[in-house]
Amino acid sequence: MENGNKSMNTPTNVTIKGILGTLMASIDEDKKKNLISLGMGDPTAYSCFTTNTVVQDSVVQTLESQRFNGYSPTVGLPQTRKAIAEYLSINLPYKLSEDDVFITAGCTQAIEVAVSILAKPNANILVPKPGFPIYELCAAFRNVEIRHYDLLPNKGWEVDLAAVDALTDHNTVAIVVINPGNPCGNVYSYQHLKKIAETAKRHKILVVADEVYGHLAFGENPFVPMGVFGSMVPVLTLGSLSKRWLVPGWRLGWFVTTDPNGIFKNAKTVERLKKYFDICGGPATFIQAAVPRILEDTKEVFFTRTLCTLKQTSDICFKKIKEIPCFTCPQKPQGAMAVMVKLNVSLLKDIIDDIDFCFKLAKEETVILLPGLTVGLKNWVRITFAAEPSSLEEALDRVKSFYQRHSRQQNGLN
Repeated sequence: MENGNKSMNTPTNVTIKGILGTLMASIDEDKKKNLISLGMGDPTAYSCFTTNTVVQDSVVQTLESQRFNGYSPTVGLPQTRKAIAEYLSINLPYKLSEDDVFITAGCTQAIEVAVSILAKPNANILVPKPGFPIYELCAAFRNVEIRHYDLLPNKGWEVDLAAVDALTDHNTVAIVVINPGNPCGNVYSYQHLKKIAETAKRHKILVVADEVYGHLAFGENPFVPMGVFGSMVPVLTLGSLSKRWLVPGWRLGWFVTTDPNGIFKNAKTVERLKKYFDICGGPATFIQAAVPRILEDTKEVFFTRTLCTLKQTSDICFKKIKEIPCFTCPQKPQGAMAVMVKLNVSLLKDIIDDIDFCFKLAKEETVILLPGLTVGLKNWVRITFAAEPSSLEEALDRVKSFYQRHSRQQNGLN
Protein backbone atom coordinates (compact mmCIF):
# COMPACT_ATOMS: atom_id res chain seq x y z
CA MET A 1 0.00 0.00 0.00
CA GLU A 2 1.32 3.44 -0.88
CA ASN A 3 1.41 6.22 1.69
CA GLY A 4 -1.31 8.85 1.96
CA ASN A 5 -1.24 11.01 -1.14
CA LYS A 6 -2.11 14.72 -1.16
CA SER A 7 -2.26 14.76 -4.96
CA MET A 8 -5.31 12.51 -5.20
CA ASN A 9 -7.96 15.15 -5.77
CA THR A 10 -9.70 13.65 -8.82
CA PRO A 11 -13.11 12.08 -8.17
CA THR A 12 -13.73 8.52 -9.24
CA ASN A 13 -14.69 8.63 -12.92
CA VAL A 14 -17.72 6.43 -12.49
CA THR A 15 -20.04 5.47 -9.69
CA ILE A 16 -20.29 1.90 -8.44
CA LYS A 17 -23.68 1.62 -10.12
CA GLY A 18 -22.18 3.00 -13.32
CA ILE A 19 -19.36 0.48 -13.56
CA LEU A 20 -21.68 -2.38 -12.59
CA GLY A 21 -24.11 -1.31 -15.30
CA THR A 22 -21.29 -1.36 -17.85
CA LEU A 23 -20.25 -4.83 -16.67
CA MET A 24 -23.84 -6.06 -17.02
CA ALA A 25 -24.04 -4.66 -20.53
CA SER A 26 -20.94 -6.61 -21.54
CA ILE A 27 -22.61 -9.97 -20.88
CA ASP A 28 -23.75 -11.87 -23.97
CA GLU A 29 -27.52 -12.25 -23.97
CA ASP A 30 -27.31 -15.82 -25.27
CA LYS A 31 -25.27 -17.03 -22.30
CA LYS A 32 -26.77 -20.16 -20.82
CA LYS A 33 -25.45 -19.47 -17.32
CA ASN A 34 -27.64 -17.46 -14.98
CA LEU A 35 -26.32 -14.09 -13.94
CA ILE A 36 -24.91 -13.90 -10.40
CA SER A 37 -23.97 -10.44 -9.23
CA LEU A 38 -21.67 -10.08 -6.24
CA GLY A 39 -20.97 -6.48 -7.14
CA MET A 40 -23.84 -4.41 -5.74
CA GLY A 41 -24.45 -4.25 -2.02
CA ASP A 42 -28.20 -4.79 -2.31
CA PRO A 43 -29.10 -7.84 -0.19
CA THR A 44 -32.75 -7.71 -1.26
CA ALA A 45 -31.76 -9.35 -4.56
CA TYR A 46 -31.73 -12.64 -2.62
CA SER A 47 -34.65 -14.21 -0.77
CA CYS A 48 -32.60 -14.98 2.35
CA PHE A 49 -32.43 -11.25 3.05
CA THR A 50 -35.94 -9.87 3.52
CA THR A 51 -37.26 -7.29 5.92
CA ASN A 52 -39.75 -8.28 8.60
CA THR A 53 -43.51 -7.83 8.78
CA VAL A 54 -43.32 -5.03 11.36
CA VAL A 55 -41.41 -2.89 8.88
CA GLN A 56 -43.84 -3.54 6.06
CA ASP A 57 -46.95 -3.23 8.21
CA SER A 58 -45.73 0.08 9.63
CA VAL A 59 -45.55 1.61 6.17
CA VAL A 60 -48.90 0.15 5.12
CA GLN A 61 -50.45 1.55 8.28
CA THR A 62 -49.16 5.08 7.74
CA LEU A 63 -50.09 5.02 4.06
CA GLU A 64 -53.63 3.78 4.69
CA SER A 65 -54.17 6.35 7.43
CA GLN A 66 -54.08 9.08 4.74
CA ARG A 67 -52.54 11.38 7.33
CA PHE A 68 -49.14 11.53 5.64
CA ASN A 69 -49.82 12.47 2.04
CA GLY A 70 -48.65 16.05 2.39
CA TYR A 71 -45.24 17.64 2.74
CA SER A 72 -43.21 16.98 5.84
CA PRO A 73 -41.05 19.69 7.42
CA THR A 74 -37.87 19.96 5.34
CA VAL A 75 -35.74 18.67 8.23
CA GLY A 76 -38.09 15.70 8.74
CA LEU A 77 -41.18 14.82 10.75
CA PRO A 78 -40.73 15.66 14.46
CA GLN A 79 -41.77 12.16 15.58
CA THR A 80 -39.28 10.60 13.17
CA ARG A 81 -36.42 12.80 14.37
CA LYS A 82 -37.31 12.05 18.00
CA ALA A 83 -37.44 8.29 17.37
CA ILE A 84 -34.05 8.26 15.66
CA ALA A 85 -32.54 10.37 18.45
CA GLU A 86 -33.82 7.85 21.02
CA TYR A 87 -32.63 4.89 18.92
CA LEU A 88 -29.08 6.25 18.58
CA SER A 89 -28.94 7.37 22.22
CA ILE A 90 -29.25 3.77 23.42
CA ASN A 91 -25.56 3.22 22.62
CA LEU A 92 -24.28 6.64 23.69
CA PRO A 93 -23.20 8.01 27.09
CA TYR A 94 -25.45 11.04 26.58
CA LYS A 95 -28.89 11.70 25.12
CA LEU A 96 -29.56 13.13 21.68
CA SER A 97 -32.56 15.35 21.05
CA GLU A 98 -34.73 15.58 17.95
CA ASP A 99 -32.97 18.87 17.15
CA ASP A 100 -29.77 16.87 16.58
CA VAL A 101 -31.41 14.79 13.83
CA PHE A 102 -32.10 15.67 10.19
CA ILE A 103 -33.90 13.19 7.93
CA THR A 104 -32.30 12.49 4.54
CA ALA A 105 -33.06 10.56 1.38
CA GLY A 106 -30.78 7.68 2.29
CA CYS A 107 -27.20 7.86 3.54
CA THR A 108 -26.07 9.17 0.16
CA GLN A 109 -27.90 12.44 0.74
CA ALA A 110 -26.52 12.55 4.28
CA ILE A 111 -23.02 12.39 2.76
CA GLU A 112 -23.88 15.20 0.36
CA VAL A 113 -25.17 17.31 3.24
CA ALA A 114 -22.03 16.68 5.29
CA VAL A 115 -19.69 17.65 2.45
CA SER A 116 -21.78 20.74 1.62
CA ILE A 117 -21.85 21.96 5.21
CA LEU A 118 -18.10 21.50 5.57
CA ALA A 119 -17.26 23.21 2.29
CA LYS A 120 -15.35 26.47 2.51
CA PRO A 121 -12.52 28.02 0.45
CA ASN A 122 -9.47 25.69 0.27
CA ALA A 123 -11.08 23.09 2.57
CA ASN A 124 -9.96 19.49 2.43
CA ILE A 125 -11.50 16.33 3.88
CA LEU A 126 -9.65 13.12 4.72
CA VAL A 127 -11.30 10.04 3.21
CA PRO A 128 -10.29 6.36 3.50
CA LYS A 129 -8.70 4.39 0.67
CA PRO A 130 -10.32 2.05 -0.17
CA GLY A 131 -13.60 3.78 0.48
CA PHE A 132 -16.98 4.82 -0.87
CA PRO A 133 -16.59 6.95 -4.05
CA ILE A 134 -19.66 9.14 -3.38
CA TYR A 135 -17.47 11.33 -1.14
CA GLU A 136 -15.22 12.21 -4.07
CA LEU A 137 -18.18 12.93 -6.32
CA CYS A 138 -19.87 15.18 -3.76
CA ALA A 139 -16.61 17.00 -3.02
CA ALA A 140 -15.99 17.68 -6.72
CA PHE A 141 -19.29 19.58 -6.94
CA ARG A 142 -18.40 21.65 -3.87
CA ASN A 143 -14.75 22.38 -4.82
CA VAL A 144 -13.58 20.53 -1.73
CA GLU A 145 -10.24 18.77 -1.90
CA ILE A 146 -10.22 15.08 -1.03
CA ARG A 147 -7.11 13.61 0.57
CA HIS A 148 -6.93 9.84 0.84
CA TYR A 149 -5.49 8.14 3.88
CA ASP A 150 -4.70 4.43 3.68
CA LEU A 151 -6.44 1.62 5.47
CA LEU A 152 -3.98 -1.10 6.49
CA PRO A 153 -5.10 -4.52 5.17
CA ASN A 154 -2.72 -6.50 7.37
CA LYS A 155 -3.97 -4.71 10.49
CA GLY A 156 -7.66 -5.39 10.04
CA TRP A 157 -8.02 -2.41 7.68
CA GLU A 158 -7.28 -0.01 10.53
CA VAL A 159 -6.76 3.67 9.78
CA ASP A 160 -3.13 4.59 9.07
CA LEU A 161 -2.97 7.28 11.73
CA ALA A 162 0.57 8.30 10.73
CA ALA A 163 -0.76 9.03 7.24
CA VAL A 164 -3.60 11.06 8.77
CA ASP A 165 -1.06 13.15 10.67
CA ALA A 166 0.96 13.71 7.49
CA LEU A 167 -2.06 14.70 5.41
CA THR A 168 -3.67 17.11 7.86
CA ASP A 169 -3.05 20.83 7.60
CA HIS A 170 -4.77 24.08 8.60
CA ASN A 171 -7.33 23.64 5.80
CA THR A 172 -8.41 20.16 6.89
CA VAL A 173 -11.97 20.25 8.22
CA ALA A 174 -12.88 16.59 8.82
CA ILE A 175 -11.93 12.94 8.63
CA VAL A 176 -14.39 10.36 7.30
CA VAL A 177 -14.54 7.03 9.14
CA ILE A 178 -16.61 4.19 7.68
CA ASN A 179 -17.45 1.59 10.32
CA PRO A 180 -18.45 -1.20 9.88
CA GLY A 181 -16.34 -0.97 6.78
CA ASN A 182 -17.50 -0.73 3.21
CA PRO A 183 -15.80 -2.09 1.11
CA CYS A 184 -13.53 -4.03 3.47
CA GLY A 185 -15.86 -5.85 5.87
CA ASN A 186 -13.91 -4.66 8.93
CA VAL A 187 -15.26 -3.57 12.33
CA TYR A 188 -13.12 -1.24 14.42
CA SER A 189 -12.42 -1.84 18.09
CA TYR A 190 -13.27 0.69 20.79
CA GLN A 191 -9.54 1.30 21.28
CA HIS A 192 -8.90 2.09 17.61
CA LEU A 193 -11.90 4.39 17.37
CA LYS A 194 -10.66 6.22 20.46
CA LYS A 195 -7.26 6.73 18.79
CA ILE A 196 -9.01 8.17 15.73
CA ALA A 197 -11.00 10.54 17.96
CA GLU A 198 -7.83 11.60 19.78
CA THR A 199 -6.12 12.25 16.45
CA ALA A 200 -9.06 14.35 15.24
CA LYS A 201 -9.09 16.31 18.50
CA ARG A 202 -5.36 17.00 18.25
CA HIS A 203 -5.80 18.40 14.75
CA LYS A 204 -9.02 20.25 15.72
CA ILE A 205 -11.09 18.61 13.01
CA LEU A 206 -14.42 16.83 13.31
CA VAL A 207 -15.27 13.22 12.45
CA VAL A 208 -17.82 12.20 9.82
CA ALA A 209 -18.95 8.76 11.02
CA ASP A 210 -20.45 6.81 8.12
CA GLU A 211 -22.41 4.12 9.95
CA VAL A 212 -24.79 2.96 7.25
CA TYR A 213 -23.82 -0.62 8.23
CA GLY A 214 -24.24 0.14 11.93
CA HIS A 215 -24.74 -2.97 14.12
CA LEU A 216 -23.97 -5.37 11.24
CA ALA A 217 -21.03 -6.86 13.15
CA PHE A 218 -20.59 -10.63 13.51
CA GLY A 219 -16.89 -11.04 14.32
CA GLU A 220 -14.70 -10.41 17.37
CA ASN A 221 -15.40 -6.68 17.66
CA PRO A 222 -18.88 -5.42 18.57
CA PHE A 223 -20.14 -2.33 16.78
CA VAL A 224 -19.21 0.86 18.66
CA PRO A 225 -20.73 4.10 17.34
CA MET A 226 -18.24 6.89 16.85
CA GLY A 227 -20.63 9.18 18.71
CA VAL A 228 -19.40 7.55 21.95
CA PHE A 229 -16.46 9.94 21.63
CA GLY A 230 -18.63 12.99 20.93
CA SER A 231 -17.51 14.64 24.17
CA MET A 232 -13.92 14.45 22.90
CA VAL A 233 -14.48 15.56 19.31
CA PRO A 234 -17.58 16.67 17.35
CA VAL A 235 -19.04 13.79 15.32
CA LEU A 236 -21.45 13.93 12.40
CA THR A 237 -23.17 10.54 12.32
CA LEU A 238 -24.62 9.36 9.02
CA GLY A 239 -26.89 6.33 8.83
CA SER A 240 -30.03 4.81 7.39
CA LEU A 241 -32.62 2.06 7.63
CA SER A 242 -31.35 0.47 4.42
CA LYS A 243 -28.88 -2.17 5.54
CA ARG A 244 -29.92 -3.15 9.06
CA TRP A 245 -33.61 -3.31 8.14
CA LEU A 246 -32.94 -4.56 4.56
CA VAL A 247 -34.86 -1.79 2.79
CA PRO A 248 -32.26 0.11 0.71
CA GLY A 249 -34.84 1.25 -1.82
CA TRP A 250 -36.80 3.20 0.78
CA ARG A 251 -34.10 5.89 0.93
CA LEU A 252 -34.63 6.74 4.60
CA GLY A 253 -31.43 8.09 6.15
CA TRP A 254 -30.24 10.54 8.77
CA PHE A 255 -27.64 13.21 9.40
CA VAL A 256 -27.03 13.61 13.14
CA THR A 257 -24.88 16.02 15.15
CA THR A 258 -23.46 13.86 17.95
CA ASP A 259 -21.85 16.81 19.68
CA PRO A 260 -22.84 17.14 23.35
CA ASN A 261 -20.49 20.08 23.92
CA GLY A 262 -22.17 22.07 21.16
CA ILE A 263 -18.90 22.85 19.36
CA PHE A 264 -20.43 22.28 15.94
CA LYS A 265 -23.86 23.57 16.82
CA ASN A 266 -23.29 27.32 16.68
CA ALA A 267 -26.22 29.39 15.49
CA LYS A 268 -24.68 30.09 12.07
CA THR A 269 -24.03 26.43 11.29
CA VAL A 270 -27.46 25.27 12.45
CA GLU A 271 -29.12 27.98 10.36
CA ARG A 272 -27.05 26.94 7.37
CA LEU A 273 -28.10 23.33 7.87
CA LYS A 274 -31.79 24.25 8.00
CA LYS A 275 -31.48 26.37 4.86
CA TYR A 276 -29.77 23.53 3.06
CA PHE A 277 -32.64 21.19 3.88
CA ASP A 278 -35.07 23.84 2.61
CA ILE A 279 -33.73 23.31 -0.91
CA CYS A 280 -33.39 19.52 -0.98
CA GLY A 281 -36.17 16.97 -0.68
CA GLY A 282 -36.19 14.15 1.84
CA PRO A 283 -37.84 10.73 1.81
CA ALA A 284 -41.58 10.18 1.35
CA THR A 285 -43.65 11.44 4.27
CA PHE A 286 -45.42 8.12 4.85
CA ILE A 287 -42.04 6.31 5.05
CA GLN A 288 -40.86 8.84 7.62
CA ALA A 289 -44.04 8.38 9.63
CA ALA A 290 -43.47 4.62 9.83
CA VAL A 291 -40.02 4.99 11.41
CA PRO A 292 -41.04 5.31 15.10
CA ARG A 293 -42.90 2.02 15.05
CA ILE A 294 -40.15 0.33 12.99
CA LEU A 295 -37.48 1.33 15.50
CA GLU A 296 -39.55 0.47 18.54
CA ASP A 297 -41.26 -2.78 17.49
CA THR A 298 -38.64 -4.66 15.45
CA LYS A 299 -37.73 -7.74 17.49
CA GLU A 300 -34.13 -8.66 18.23
CA VAL A 301 -34.65 -12.05 16.58
CA PHE A 302 -34.87 -10.32 13.19
CA PHE A 303 -31.45 -8.71 13.64
CA THR A 304 -29.98 -11.95 14.99
CA ARG A 305 -31.22 -13.88 11.99
CA THR A 306 -29.69 -11.37 9.57
CA LEU A 307 -26.34 -11.51 11.38
CA CYS A 308 -26.35 -15.31 11.39
CA THR A 309 -26.98 -15.38 7.65
CA LEU A 310 -24.23 -12.82 7.00
CA LYS A 311 -21.83 -14.79 9.19
CA GLN A 312 -22.65 -17.96 7.24
CA THR A 313 -22.21 -16.34 3.83
CA SER A 314 -19.03 -14.53 4.88
CA ASP A 315 -17.57 -17.86 6.02
CA ILE A 316 -18.47 -19.42 2.66
CA CYS A 317 -16.96 -16.47 0.82
CA PHE A 318 -13.70 -16.57 2.78
CA LYS A 319 -13.36 -20.33 2.33
CA LYS A 320 -14.01 -20.18 -1.42
CA ILE A 321 -11.61 -17.26 -1.91
CA LYS A 322 -8.78 -19.36 -0.45
CA GLU A 323 -9.39 -21.94 -3.22
CA ILE A 324 -8.63 -19.37 -5.95
CA PRO A 325 -4.83 -18.93 -6.25
CA CYS A 326 -4.93 -15.45 -7.81
CA PHE A 327 -6.92 -14.12 -4.82
CA THR A 328 -5.61 -13.17 -1.39
CA CYS A 329 -7.93 -12.05 1.39
CA PRO A 330 -6.01 -10.27 4.19
CA GLN A 331 -8.77 -10.63 6.77
CA LYS A 332 -11.90 -12.68 7.22
CA PRO A 333 -14.94 -10.37 7.09
CA GLN A 334 -16.06 -9.14 10.50
CA GLY A 335 -19.09 -7.11 9.48
CA ALA A 336 -21.02 -5.23 6.78
CA MET A 337 -21.72 -7.09 3.51
CA ALA A 338 -18.55 -7.07 1.39
CA VAL A 339 -14.87 -7.92 1.46
CA MET A 340 -11.79 -6.70 -0.42
CA VAL A 341 -9.62 -9.32 -2.13
CA LYS A 342 -6.18 -8.73 -3.64
CA LEU A 343 -5.80 -9.85 -7.26
CA ASN A 344 -2.43 -11.24 -8.39
CA VAL A 345 -2.47 -10.58 -12.14
CA SER A 346 1.03 -12.06 -12.52
CA LEU A 347 -0.57 -15.51 -12.19
CA LEU A 348 -2.86 -14.80 -15.16
CA LYS A 349 -1.60 -14.96 -18.73
CA ASP A 350 -3.97 -12.51 -20.44
CA ILE A 351 -5.38 -10.25 -17.71
CA ILE A 352 -4.05 -6.70 -17.51
CA ASP A 353 -5.61 -5.48 -14.26
CA ASP A 354 -8.70 -5.65 -12.05
CA ILE A 355 -10.90 -3.88 -14.62
CA ASP A 356 -9.87 -6.36 -17.33
CA PHE A 357 -10.39 -9.25 -14.91
CA CYS A 358 -13.93 -8.20 -14.01
CA PHE A 359 -15.01 -7.54 -17.60
CA LYS A 360 -13.68 -10.85 -18.89
CA LEU A 361 -15.16 -12.69 -15.90
CA ALA A 362 -18.56 -11.14 -16.62
CA LYS A 363 -18.37 -12.06 -20.30
CA GLU A 364 -17.16 -15.63 -19.79
CA GLU A 365 -18.82 -16.68 -16.53
CA THR A 366 -21.76 -14.28 -16.14
CA VAL A 367 -20.50 -13.33 -12.67
CA ILE A 368 -20.19 -9.70 -11.58
CA LEU A 369 -17.51 -8.54 -9.16
CA LEU A 370 -16.59 -4.90 -8.49
CA PRO A 371 -13.15 -3.77 -9.70
CA GLY A 372 -11.09 -2.45 -6.81
CA LEU A 373 -10.09 0.66 -8.73
CA THR A 374 -13.69 1.84 -8.33
CA VAL A 375 -13.15 2.11 -4.57
CA GLY A 376 -9.54 3.28 -4.76
CA LEU A 377 -7.36 0.15 -4.98
CA LYS A 378 -5.96 -1.08 -8.28
CA ASN A 379 -5.68 -4.85 -8.68
CA TRP A 380 -8.12 -5.60 -5.91
CA VAL A 381 -11.77 -6.64 -6.23
CA ARG A 382 -14.72 -6.18 -3.92
CA ILE A 383 -16.94 -9.20 -3.40
CA THR A 384 -20.38 -8.83 -1.83
CA PHE A 385 -21.32 -11.83 0.31
CA ALA A 386 -24.90 -10.73 1.01
CA ALA A 387 -26.22 -13.45 -1.28
CA GLU A 388 -27.90 -16.85 -1.17
CA PRO A 389 -25.30 -19.41 0.02
CA SER A 390 -25.85 -21.59 -3.05
CA SER A 391 -25.50 -18.65 -5.44
CA LEU A 392 -22.38 -17.45 -3.63
CA GLU A 393 -20.77 -20.90 -3.88
CA GLU A 394 -21.66 -21.25 -7.56
CA ALA A 395 -20.36 -17.77 -8.39
CA LEU A 396 -17.01 -18.36 -6.70
CA ASP A 397 -16.73 -21.81 -8.30
CA ARG A 398 -17.12 -20.06 -11.65
CA VAL A 399 -14.40 -17.57 -10.65
CA LYS A 400 -12.15 -20.53 -9.86
CA SER A 401 -12.87 -22.04 -13.28
CA PHE A 402 -12.11 -18.66 -14.86
CA TYR A 403 -8.77 -18.59 -13.04
CA GLN A 404 -7.94 -22.09 -14.24
CA ARG A 405 -8.55 -21.16 -17.87
CA HIS A 406 -6.45 -18.02 -17.62
CA SER A 407 -3.72 -19.31 -15.33
CA ARG A 408 -0.13 -19.11 -16.58
CA GLN A 409 0.55 -22.49 -14.93
CA GLN A 410 -2.24 -24.52 -16.48
CA ASN A 411 -1.02 -25.19 -20.01
CA GLY A 412 -3.89 -27.58 -20.48
CA LEU A 413 -2.92 -29.78 -17.51
CA ASN A 414 -6.21 -29.39 -15.65
